[in-house]
This record gives sequence, structure tokens and C-alpha cells, in this order.
Amino acid sequence: MRKTIIAVVAAIVLVVAGVALWPVFNPGPLAFAGGASVPLADYQAADPTGVPADLKGADPVKRGEYLARAADCVVCHSSPGGPQYAGGLAIPLPFGTLYSTNITPDKATGIGDYSDEDFLNAVQRGFRRDGVRLYPAMPYPSYTYMTDADALAIKAYLFSLAPVRSANRASTLGFPFNQRWLMGPWSLFFNENVRFRPSAAQSPEWNRGAYLAEALAHCGECHTPRNLAFALNNRKKFAGAVTAGWHAFNISSDRASGIGAWNDKEIAAYLTTGHAPGRGTAAGPMGEAVDESFSLLAPADIKDLVVYLRSVPAVASSEPGTIAPPAPPLPKQGGETTDILGRKVFEGACVSCHNWTGVSAISPYATIAGTRAVNDPHATNVAQIVISGTTRRTPSGVLSMPAFGGIYSDAEIAAVANYVALRFGNERSTISGKDVAELRNQTSH
Repeated sequence: MRKTIIAVVAAIVLVVAGVALWPVFNPGPLAFAGGASVPLADYQAADPTGVPADLKGADPVKRGEYLARAADCVVCHSSPGGPQYAGGLAIPLPFGTLYSTNITPDKATGIGDYSDEDFLNAVQRGFRRDGVRLYPAMPYPSYTYMTDADALAIKAYLFSLAPVRSANRASTLGFPFNQRWLMGPWSLFFNENVRFRPSAAQSPEWNRGAYLAEALAHCGECHTPRNLAFALNNRKKFAGAVTAGWHAFNISSDRASGIGAWNDKEIAAYLTTGHAPGRGTAAGPMGEAVDESFSLLAPADIKDLVVYLRSVPAVASSEPGTIAPPAPPLPKQGGETTDILGRKVFEGACVSCHNWTGVSAISPYATIAGTRAVNDPHATNVAQIVISGTTRRTPSGVLSMPAFGGIYSDAEIAAVANYVALRFGNERSTISGKDVAELRNQTSH
């Protein structure tokens, strides 16, 4: 009995010590900034939370609408072709599939019975009204930095919507990942459950940008690699990761593989329009984030986001560090004619818009020469764009690339992706038909 008590006490001490020391080994998202942070109430400059100045006096519903867009809630909580916020989006994971939940105010299938406390528990702490733990596919480790006032404004907006009766689908996770109670111990280590604290050493613009990027837009959830426990590895903050089958590129200030060589106008243009000349065009989850979130933010908020992104330390990654110039105008000059199948697919489906040089005569949005995607030797995003297509709003109208996933086989898509990387990038990629099949399975739908 005495040995058992000692063992239990020792285990408790180890857990407590682990929780206390973990921030040293796994720093928070703002640890890189250094300096002292202060409680929001003690911050002397303009409040970095909430909404832009022109909305400060608006009612909670109007403020909540802006904040819900900034937090990109609609993308995850809407299924293709389904009602907004009614859930049902499939989120494939290596160990099964999760489905997003209905967050309309329907009392039977949505959150209509949620109190303010229930809503804060879900958003900031990661558990439902019935006490069941949420998986971190719901980015509560980022939303935990959101103020109560902002979270409840989002609730006010959601409760202003028409309720949609849409039953939530059960996940298909296998054992032990289907044991939601494990998210409790996980949260001890990976969810600080603290609200945003401004940095006294940084400018008001930096603090506003930090709040937008970390508490609302949760940029790290896609762009920061994860550790073995599927938590963000902030020692490699914004260094790039594969998320939902798409490569979220390095957005640290590294000049070679990040955005350190981009100017402020290029970053702002990419966030607001999904395109930066000479840099590329957003597609996949980033394209959705532009359409449903960043493009709807106030110009001042975009400017502050750029200030914050500029400050993130450079982290070198394996992403393309040099960008190839446009290809020769004729295919036979490129030396890539050995890849007959890839060239055939490109000639039949791609060249009319993208040109043999990769410089589109139709729109700069369709130019692929000089972009990170075609210079990525993994060719992940090239394959995904071929599979899923993409649509961008341009100054001259909507520009769409059709989805070819239902037309071409996995082998054909792999071949054209390899051809594109060889012709327009710096090195040949070796993506296979099997890899393409796996990318299809990883893509949210």
C-alpha cells in the first residue's frame, strides 16, 4: 500500500513538473518576441483586440460578424454546397475522419442551447456543452488567446443567423484516437487557456497584428510544423507544413524559403487578393482564407498583420530557395520531352491558359512561372490544383481553373505535376500516382 501511494505521488509530481516546465521546451506562439507582456487592462496604448475603429460602436452582432470572418469560422463549419455554419465538412486525418459541427442556433443539432459560458468553454478551452473534449482540429489552442468579449460577439453573430437543422456526423477515428478524454491531458500541455497579453516592448501595430494572426486568424495552425503529439512546434514558427493535403509554405522572415524577400505591398496583396505579382496565386485552404477572411478585413488590419509577419524570426526550411525563370517558348527547347505523358496532359489541358513559358497571356493570376508551387520539388500544390481547381476574383473579373481530378487518373496527374516542376521549376519532382491518391484522401471535402 505504501509503495502504491509513493508511486501515485511520484506520478502526480512528474505531471505537475512536466506541465510547469513544458513552456521551456515548447514555447508559446509569441515567445519569440521577448520582453514583458502585460494584462490587457494594464496596456497603455490602443486596445489591440476587438474590431477596427469604425466598428467600435457597432452592436455585438455587427462586431461579431467581423470577428467571425477574421477567425475564418465559415470555412471549416460549412460543407461544399451546404448551408453556411451548418457543419459537415469532412476533415481527413491519418487516423480517420472528423466532421465539423453545426454552429447555427438550432437547438436540436446546433448550439442554440449554449450559454455564454458554454461557448467560451468550447472556443477557448476545447470542450462542448456536455463536457466532451474537442479535438484540436477546432483551433482552440489558438482561439484561447481571444478575449471573452470578442468570443461572445462571435456568439451573438452566430445566434443572429437562421437556425439550420443538420445533424452532426460521427467521426471515424480508430482506437486510441477515438478516446476524446485523452484531449484533457493533451490540453494540459498544449492549451495554455490564457487570454492575449500585449507586449510592452512592441508597437501598437505589432500587437494588433499579433492578435489578428494568433488569436483570430490562427495562421500557425497551417503554417507551423507539428510535433509528435500533433501540437504546434513554435521553435519552427511559420516554417511551413502540409495541412489538409496542401503545402502551407514558409511565411517566416527567411529570405530564401520564407517571405523575407517580399515587400510589404506584395504580402498585403497576397492576403487581400490571393495574388502577388511574381510570387504566386493562392489556392486551396489559403485561397479560402483569402476569400472568406483576409479580403474582408479592414486595410489597417492587413497593414498590422504585415507588421507582425515581418517580425517572425527567419526559419530556414526545405522549401524552394531559388525560383526558376520563365521556360522557353517552345516545348522542345526545355529538355523535358522525355516525360511524354506529362507533356501530353499539359498540352491538352494547361498550355492554352498557362503558355509554354508559364507566363499567361490571359491574366497574371494564371502565370505559373516564378511561383513557389512549381518550384517545390514535392509538387504537392501543383497536383492539388490540378485535382481541385481554383477560383480567384481578379480586377477584370472572376478567373477559374477547372478541377481535373475527375477527368485525369492519379498517374496522369502525377505525370503533369512532375512535368510542370521540371519545365518551370529548378528540379524534377518525383510525385507518384500513389502520392496523388493519398493527396485526394487528405483533402477536406
